[in-house]
Amino acid sequence: MTDPSIDVRRATVADGDAVGQVHAASWGAAYAPLFPEDVAQEGIASRLTRWHERLAAGKGLVMLGFVGDRPLAMSWSELSDTRTGLAEIHSFYTHPDGWGSGVSAALMTATLQHLKADGHDRVHLWTLRDTPQSRRFYTKCGFTETGATQTRDFGDGTPRPQVEYERATS
Repeated sequence: MTDPSIDVRRATVADGDAVGQVHAASWGAAYAPLFPEDVAQEGIASRLTRWHERLAAGKGLVMLGFVGDRPLAMSWSELSDTRTGLAEIHSFYTHPDGWGSGVSAALMTATLQHLKADGHDRVHLWTLRDTPQSRRFYTKCGFTETGATQTRDFGDGTPRPQVEYERATS
């Protein structure tokens, strides 16, 4: 049963600050320790400010998860650039204050429902190989590793390994 204090909805243009705050706090807690200080600080700052433009442009599906009135989780997905016919979850983050609250699972369920309603039968995502918390969450949500890997440089000149996960949207 879903906690009645948890709500999920599509983000609006007015939610740019909320989406940015969730994204920056989560990324800062989970990923900043993996990077040099200057790269981590730039990563946090860019995540705080990028959402106003994306929301205004209507770029993809941006969802917000709330516990009570507080936004604590966000997702961003759209049609995949690399996997024909699949949707891709580009961002899925939960503020550290929301970890363990159930808001992440509710957000994933709602995100998958919206993608299914938009005609996407399958979805994939990439996550850093060395983030066991993220990988456990995606597995718990029914995603399986595809076996595909790639590296991504987040701006510090060090390519970091990522693994791909996939699942049906229903």
